[in-house]
Amino acid sequence: MTKAATPTQNKKSTKTPHPLSDRKRYKVWNTDKLRLTDVDHQHHVNNAIFAVLYTSVRADFLAAYVRPLVAKTDMFAMVKITIEYLAEMHYPGQVEVGIAIKKLGSSSLTFAQAMYKDGVCVSVAEAVMVLLDPLTRRAKPLPTGLETQLKRFIDAAE
Repeated sequence: MTKAATPTQNKKSTKTPHPLSDRKRYKVWNTDKLRLTDVDHQHHVNNAIFAVLYTSVRADFLAAYVRPLVAKTDMFAMVKITIEYLAEMHYPGQVEVGIAIKKLGSSSLTFAQAMYKDGVCVSVAEAVMVLLDPLTRRAKPLPTGLETQLKRFIDAAE
């Protein structure tokens, strides 16, 4: 006698991919090498390392494309980050981290980000950075014309 299959055994995965996992959304990419020290006691890349990898691409993006458009003394502060872990990541290997501007506010930039290892999206993130006045350390308006200068990096899916 054979066992009847349960409904979950017959059901194919119909999980919808996360909207931010679409590679076409991202305009700029970093490639980073995973290190043995990135691995935790569960033998996968520690969740904190995802934040480090996301920080790296944001810092590079700001330095290359935004910093030249603001005063040299202006600062950026992280005010919010949301990271969603979609799959485990294991050492060794490389990761690709994509970034696009999701939204430009009056004093903030919201970034969409995604991380891929071996062609699989392992994580997505949204991060909000605020432009700060260096003296008051308070939010200040983004420069006029910034949106025009950064238009090519704005995620068209939003």
